[in-house]
Amino acid sequence: MAARVDDGADPVDPGDGDDGAREAAGAVTLEAVRAAQQTLSGVARVTALEGSRFLTDLLAAPAHLKCENLQRTGSFKVRGGYVRIAGLSAAERSAGVVAASAGNHAQGVALAASLLGVRSTVFMPEGAPLPKVAATRDYGAEVRMCGDVVDETLRAAQEYARESGAVFIHPFDHPDIIAGQGTVGLEILEQCPEVRTIVVGMGGGGLAAGIAVAVKALRPDVRVVGVQAAGSAAFPPSLAAGHPVALDAPTTMADGIKVGRPGELTLRIVSELVDEIRTVTEDELSSALLLCLERAKLVVEPAGASSVAALLADPGAFAGPVVAVLSGGNVDPLLMQRILRHGMAAAGRYLSLRLRLTDHPGALASLLRVLSEADANVLDVSHARTNPRLGLTEVEVELHLETKGPGHCAEVATALRAAGYTITP
Repeated sequence: MAARVDDGADPVDPGDGDDGAREAAGAVTLEAVRAAQQTLSGVARVTALEGSRFLTDLLAAPAHLKCENLQRTGSFKVRGGYVRIAGLSAAERSAGVVAASAGNHAQGVALAASLLGVRSTVFMPEGAPLPKVAATRDYGAEVRMCGDVVDETLRAAQEYARESGAVFIHPFDHPDIIAGQGTVGLEILEQCPEVRTIVVGMGGGGLAAGIAVAVKALRPDVRVVGVQAAGSAAFPPSLAAGHPVALDAPTTMADGIKVGRPGELTLRIVSELVDEIRTVTEDELSSALLLCLERAKLVVEPAGASSVAALLADPGAFAGPVVAVLSGGNVDPLLMQRILRHGMAAAGRYLSLRLRLTDHPGALASLLRVLSEADANVLDVSHARTNPRLGLTEVEVELHLETKGPGHCAEVATALRAAGYTITP
């Protein structure tokens, strides 16, 4: 179940309107977000807002998906990257730009720099997904691999900026970046004026902060909920401490939100304008990704599915209409394969079991016949004949099956036992 963390901030008074949100946002204003929207005209796509019947039924309220996974470069990151680089002086542009990212910010900066005719160097962690590395190069950036996590890569990029004179393009903690990401919030209000809750994944907090600035200025009654991976949730302790707190070892499959320390600016905006922070587990992320693929027909990376994971974990907690932001769709096919299997297992659609057979011709065929009649799909079969626990004429068979859900798993096990098979621990 998702964990809920209130930020402790007083709710924004609807009477404050634009002025109250501007004061809370500090360096980022509604006017800055609107200016960013003009800058991005003809560059970033106005991504679709798709209704989700499955989530609508689950929440008992209208639910929509904001498809930033269909944005140029496959995520919202090009918005902030382009606004930041477009605002540089001619002298700054001539020095080039440098960035650090696990992939989405890297691609956003690379494309933005290319469109603006600026040389870009991007530092990426050693474990960055290969498709993201290749795409970043294809967009025109020089890629340098460094560090195991984004925070280490970030330090390397900042050192390069100091040595080379290149302008460092922070992935989240800069007013122009936040303003660019905030254009997602403007689009949501235009596409779904009746929205009551916006749910958005959070790593460093740039997207959530930007959306909150835009939305709270125009609709202070709309609830903005941020979502972090449980193993990489730096905002709850940082909000409690009142300053950014670094995690020792952030862990999550969702590399797009695997950030060990919030930014100074994003933390301030989030603490004042984001209504709630929730965390989701790896199982919940896997199930959400699987749902997006099967029911919405959308390829979404784990970070992008975090908003949906929060809805699945606690559907009664969100007043509708709800908009869940799918922040990105850049996922390594090999990781996708593992996640889908994990998601299916979490949904009770995989069954692994072991049983013993008498080792004679036709024994396996008889077993498979029982499974076929039970409508279970056999994915893998392995034999063990050397286990000292086995009798001289016995063989142990390990089966991996695809089923229709938890109920079907129980039916398959019952059918095996009825056929005389003993399932072993």
